[in-house]
Amino acid sequence: MATRDRRLAEFDGHGEPPPDQPVEVLCEDHSGTYKLPFTCRRVDGEWHNSESGSTVEAVVVGWRLPRR
Repeated sequence: MATRDRRLAEFDGHGEPPPDQPVEVLCEDHSGTYKLPFTCRRVDGEWHNSESGSTVEAVVVGWRLPRR
């Protein structure tokens, strides 16, 4: 559980991300949490891959502005 809490703390975006802003997302499934290897955008209540435009088929539990 400590690992999940630590990862969630790293993805400190609250509410909706800025419009048209690509962000990194943290997802969760039965195995744990993981960061997607591409940036995403929030469009009309859904997460989309910033490059391909495809809908993200995962449970997003956090987001943050891209780290440089």
